[in-house]
Amino acid sequence: MNGERTTPERTNDARISMAATPVSSRSGDHLRTAGGALMGWWRATTLDALCVGAMWFVGLYFIHVPWAPLWAIVGAVCQFVPGIGMAISVCGPAVAAALASTDSDFDKLWWTLGLYAFIAIVDGLIVQPMLLKRTALVPWWAAMLGPIVGGILLPPWGALIAPPVLAVIFAFRRKR
Repeated sequence: MNGERTTPERTNDARISMAATPVSSRSGDHLRTAGGALMGWWRATTLDALCVGAMWFVGLYFIHVPWAPLWAIVGAVCQFVPGIGMAISVCGPAVAAALASTDSDFDKLWWTLGLYAFIAIVDGLIVQPMLLKRTALVPWWAAMLGPIVGGILLPPWGALIAPPVLAVIFAFRRKR
């Protein structure tokens, strides 16, 4: 058969005929579609990491937290860890802010935790869905609900793999 598979196809007079379609071209097309979707997701994640790093730097700079550029880079790199990356990224700035607070009320620490909450909300509700929509063509509602549903169905791995899987699913839906 030389890499060809016969598939039933309807003709104009409602009879079913067996038409030969190359298997290799279909599988290559599927790989290109999935690869393109994953590249779109990777671009969205990289742009998201840059946005989060910039927000961390600006916020920590104005709060006067020591080593603000380092913590901004750590925050950007942690964006590549889905789900828990943002929580990991606040640990360093929080400790540095607590140690740098001169008052007994830890004012820099509270401002840093408020900055973390602001970045988490803006990133989760605005930046990530917008970037996934523009680069991977995933609707905003799917970008927000996908990790939640994935985490419920397959904890914790479902939440971790939901964004790239959604990108691939919507790429194949567009192709139809």
